[in-house]
Amino acid sequence: MEWKIKKYTELNTDELYEMLQLRSEVFVVEQDCVYQDIDGKDQVSLHVLGYQGKELIAYARIFKKGDYFKEASIGRIIVKETYRSKDVGHRLVDYAINYINFTLNENDIRISAQKYLIAFYQKHGFQIDGEGYLEDGIPHVNMLM
Repeated sequence: MEWKIKKYTELNTDELYEMLQLRSEVFVVEQDCVYQDIDGKDQVSLHVLGYQGKELIAYARIFKKGDYFKEASIGRIIVKETYRSKDVGHRLVDYAINYINFTLNENDIRISAQKYLIAFYQKHGFQIDGEGYLEDGIPHVNMLM
């Protein structure tokens, strides 16, 4: 598996298309959730692209401290459905955490997690921070590392 991290301005049109297609495939179609994915935050985030061969199978956005939350943040964490049983999600989250810790030199990381994934994120050191809430009709909770 190959990992890339790129600023928005470094993405080529194929990479941009692939990431938007994967986000739509998972968050809109698979989760049956109509929401505004193109939210104006892609331009300030770093994009983690995970490839198996030439296929984009994993993706996440990283925000520097203060760009989304007061802490650094990871969002839009997704893995193509056919790869979810292969620990790709754990590798994606580990990769993003390591980038934030060692490249951005930040230790505090906040995420907005879908509630059914709490145990998944706890395995990476995240703890619930506050009450749950609905985001686009899906139960979420803030988690902090």
